[in-house]
Amino acid sequence: MENVVLKATERKTITKPALNKVRGNKRVPGTFYFKNSKPISIDVLEKELNPLVFTAETHLISLMVEGYDEHDCIIKDVQFDPVNDRVVHFDLLGLVKGEMFQLEVPIRYHGSAIGIKEGGILQQVLHKIEIECLPKNIPQHLDVDVTDIKLGAAIHAGDLNFENITILTPADAVVVTVTHPKVEKEPVVEEVVEGAVEPEVIAKGKVEEKEE
Repeated sequence: MENVVLKATERKTITKPALNKVRGNKRVPGTFYFKNSKPISIDVLEKELNPLVFTAETHLISLMVEGYDEHDCIIKDVQFDPVNDRVVHFDLLGLVKGEMFQLEVPIRYHGSAIGIKEGGILQQVLHKIEIECLPKNIPQHLDVDVTDIKLGAAIHAGDLNFENITILTPADAVVVTVTHPKVEKEPVVEEVVEGAVEPEVIAKGKVEEKEE
């Protein structure tokens, strides 16, 4: 996998006003984590970070921060603005050569499921799956063939097998399935008989007066 270079600036001040100033300059604050090292507060240009966040591929990032050694890393976590989905913070995890690590990788589905021809609907339950591998074996995505899925059947995480990769998502987790289409029940309409008289309702506890 080809590395993507990401240039960052170290943030010396982490107060709220300082963060607002960073975001106002079209930059995104973040934190770089590396094993046995103190986390580094950084910020990057929003336009350079977005292609690495809003994508269906995994990217291996070469982080360049002035005054520090260049590090290979991956995006570990991203926080979004709840109103406009703009990235407001991100975390990068530094990779150690030859050491296993965990990450989520996007799934790319291909093929035409048998179950669709049988009248079913393909449901992609998971869009990412958690794996463990060496840095050199990071996949951009994982390909899952749905061709053999019949109506009512599914592929579970335990059914997946990829070279040099360990699947960490629970084995019983449904990845993709072909389900029966939902049939909407027609509303029940009560028939009204013309001229019918509703039964008289007598309130409980009412006592009729006796004639004298």
